[in-house]
Amino acid sequence: MKKYSRETSVGIFVLIGLLCVGYLTIKLGRMELLSDKGYTVHARFTSITGLRVGAEVEIAGVPVGRVAGINLAPDKPVAVVSLRMREGVHLTDDVIASVKTSGLIGDKYIKLSPGGSPDQLGEGDEITETESAIDIESLISKYVFGGV
Repeated sequence: MKKYSRETSVGIFVLIGLLCVGYLTIKLGRMELLSDKGYTVHARFTSITGLRVGAEVEIAGVPVGRVAGINLAPDKPVAVVSLRMREGVHLTDDVIASVKTSGLIGDKYIKLSPGGSPDQLGEGDEITETESAIDIESLISKYVFGGV
């Protein structure tokens, strides 16, 4: 049996370390590679201040998807947010999408409030009922400068 040289042993050790770092980066960063299960729906908001791509989408506090993209609508000055929903999550066509903040100054996320309609949304459909983000800065400035 042939003995490994010191350089070969170090090379294998470094390779295993890099693979571990890559795995942890994907898992901790919540990246999904080679898994395109689920579907995308869209929602239009007048303001999404602080919302980022990758933000959580929740129903009753349970993560059910992520913000996949944010674009400006070509026809109106509104933000079109693409939501990538997990497989098995069924949204009705009367669901309400709201931009919320976790905590007082926390991250923004999308909260979905299901409705009672029997009709479901599918790939590429649009959520018609939305509530935009509350702009804390404008509320504070109104209070400070006597606008309230």
